[in-house]
Amino acid sequence: MSRTKIAGVLALLGLAAYLLMSSLYAVSEVEQVIITQFGRPVGAPVTTAGLKLKVPFVQEVNPIDKRILEWDGSPTDMPTKDKLYVSVDLFARWRIMDPLQYFLRLRDERSAQSRLDDILGSETRNAVAKHELIEIVRTTKDRAPLRDALLADTGSGLGALVPIQKGRKLVEQEIFAAASQKVRVFGIELLDIRFKRINYNESVRPKIYDRMISERRQIAERFLSEGNGEAARIRGNRVRDLNKIQSEAYREVEGIRGVADAKATEIYAKVYNQSPEAAEFYQFTRTMQSYKSVIAANTTVILSTDSDLFKFLKGMGLPGPQP
Repeated sequence: MSRTKIAGVLALLGLAAYLLMSSLYAVSEVEQVIITQFGRPVGAPVTTAGLKLKVPFVQEVNPIDKRILEWDGSPTDMPTKDKLYVSVDLFARWRIMDPLQYFLRLRDERSAQSRLDDILGSETRNAVAKHELIEIVRTTKDRAPLRDALLADTGSGLGALVPIQKGRKLVEQEIFAAASQKVRVFGIELLDIRFKRINYNESVRPKIYDRMISERRQIAERFLSEGNGEAARIRGNRVRDLNKIQSEAYREVEGIRGVADAKATEIYAKVYNQSPEAAEFYQFTRTMQSYKSVIAANTTVILSTDSDLFKFLKGMGLPGPQP
């Protein structure tokens, strides 16, 4: 065989191999395939894994993921029914249910994510606008709040939970029911949707913090008022008890003093009645005691001739004052 024939055979074999390779394609376990011919889908979607055949050069393979996919929305500011602006962050899980419809309407995952942004964002905004903030935050109606023991017996409404009608789970179900119908036309099945984070808008957050501080100050002032009242009561009881003790002590002292005075008077009376000399001596001692308390070291005393002191001094033989 000549070299020309050998080269021709090799060329034919190479072309056949190239055509065979262009006709074969592999489908993974995590994907499904749409075959297009001149840009239009042909045949049914290929959903089983394995090695498949297609028309070379004319048909094109378009893989589509069949796993559960994630949609993570960006935080968006929106108003609630009670006119509070909150930042809502949402996430969802979805998958491609009808690959042909998905390919015709969206083509790729990027377009699907953009359409989910529009639909889920719109439905979330509608649901949040129809409910108060407490309905979006709370989950159960019969939740018992944890309250400080100091606040339990006050009878005030501090720490009490506002009653709710639905709760966050039912609001999520409303968003899911409304959005799943709209995404179904794109061949998408919405599996789940959840609130990831709900926070106050930056513009109203300082006002909320100020209100929280004001509430805590009210609690502190009430405790301070109760403490001052209790302190005043304790001080009043202390003064009352002290006055009572002093009164009882004074009464007891006066009683003892009265008994002592009576005893002293009795003794003085007995001594005074013994003899005239005893009575005179008693009068002398009492007079000296009175002058002792009246006359100091530098006191000048002017006595009359008929005064008792003058008589005593004269009776002692001392030089008395000159008349």
